[in-house]
Amino acid sequence: MRNGVAGATAAMFLVGTLAGVSGLVNAYPVYGGQAVRYLLAAAVLVAVTRVMKLRFVRLTGREWLLLGALTTVGLVIFNVAVIESTRVAGPALVGTVLGTVPLALAIAGGRPAPRLLAGSVVVVAGATLATGLGSGNLPGLLWALVALVGEVGFSLLALPLLPKLGAIRVSTYSTVLAVPLLAVTGFVREGTGMLRMPTLAEALGFGYLAVVVTVGAFLLWYTSLPKLGPGRAGLFAGLIPVGAISTGLVLSIATPSRYDLLGAGLVIVGILIGLTTARRTARESAYPTDHAGLRLHRSASPGRR
Repeated sequence: MRNGVAGATAAMFLVGTLAGVSGLVNAYPVYGGQAVRYLLAAAVLVAVTRVMKLRFVRLTGREWLLLGALTTVGLVIFNVAVIESTRVAGPALVGTVLGTVPLALAIAGGRPAPRLLAGSVVVVAGATLATGLGSGNLPGLLWALVALVGEVGFSLLALPLLPKLGAIRVSTYSTVLAVPLLAVTGFVREGTGMLRMPTLAEALGFGYLAVVVTVGAFLLWYTSLPKLGPGRAGLFAGLIPVGAISTGLVLSIATPSRYDLLGAGLVIVGILIGLTTARRTARESAYPTDHAGLRLHRSASPGRR
C-alpha cells in the first residue's frame, strides 16, 4: 500500500500543476490545444508500450464499451466541462466542485468505513477552503457537476480494465482514442482555426502537459488505484489544489494566502484520517477469529512475555 500512497500523491499533485502551467497556453485555441496535448501524450505512450514489448490485447465487447466510456467521460467530457465551466464562471467554482471527488469516490466504492468517510469530509473541506467558493452561476455549476462525473468516471470505469490491461495499456488506449474525439470537438467549436503554430512558451507548456500531467499522472494514478481502492485513492484528489498553489508560487503567478495554506493542511489531515482505516484493517486481519467472531491471539511462549 505504501507504493500506492506515493503514486497517488504524486499523480494528484501533478494534476494540480495543470492550473499554473495552463497559463502558458491560454492564448492557444482551447480544443485544438487539448487535441495537440493528447496527440503528444499518445505518441509517448505508444513508444513506451513498444519499448516494453507490450502486445495489443484483444478486448471483449464489454471491455471496448468500458474503454470507450472511460475515454468519452473521463477524458473528453471532463476536459470540455472544465473548460466551459471556467469560461462562464471562472476556475474557483469548478475547483470547489471537484474538491468533492474524495467524498464521491468514497460513497461510490461501497459502504465506506466511518474513518474513511470522515477523512473524505475533511479533505473536501480543505479543498474547498484552498480553492475558494467564488461567485459562480447556474451554467457554471452545471458544467462543474458534469466535470465531477467525468473525474469519478476516470477512476471507476478504469478499475475493471486494469487487471487485464495494466496501467500502461489503459493509459495508452484511452489517450489514443481521445485524440480523434477532441479533434472533432475542436473542429465543431473552433473550425479550421483550432490549430496554429505554437510559440516557444506554448510548445514548452504543451510538452509539460502531455508528458508530465497526462502520461506521468495517468500511469501513476492507474498503478496506485487498484492498490488503494477507489475510496482511499479518492482522498488524494484533495491534493489537486495543493499542486496548483505550489505551481503558482514557483512560477510567481500567485502567493498562497493563509486560507490556501490552511486548506492544504486540512487536506493532509483528512488523508491521514482516511488512511488509518487501511492500517486498522490490516492489523485486525493479522489475527484469525473463532466461529463466534472473537479474535484469537497467539499465546506467548516462555521467555517472550
